[in-house]
Amino acid sequence: MIDSFRGEYYFLSNFYESKVTYEGVTYLNNEAAFQSIKTLDMEERKSFASLDPTAAKKAGRKVSLRKDWENIKINVMYEICKAKFTQNEELKEKLLATGDEELVEGNNWNDRIWGKVNGVGANNLGKILMRIREELRQ
Repeated sequence: MIDSFRGEYYFLSNFYESKVTYEGVTYLNNEAAFQSIKTLDMEERKSFASLDPTAAKKAGRKVSLRKDWENIKINVMYEICKAKFTQNEELKEKLLATGDEELVEGNNWNDRIWGKVNGVGANNLGKILMRIREELRQ
């Protein structure tokens, strides 16, 4: 099991700096892309393009939140992660090289939606990455 997206496996993290284009905007990292989609305002979205992951996460708390966010956020994360690993060949190969390992975003910042804390959580990011890995094998 890969139980942390740090060190050797930091490339699995949304905070990993790797350009990704999503819905016509190129971002410096997945976190910026994901946070930008919280709003329907295209100008507000574009303001995320040059943000580092920490600044994007902070800015994402201040956007005019779209009404359907809770219903679409898992699929948005899937689409952005899929873009990351299909637009970056080196990262695609690294993801595939994780083989059949279970991917768990273990963390200490209490994120039990996208990862797990002390083994407890939904681990949605890990599940998304394993799904993409399987799709890339096809």
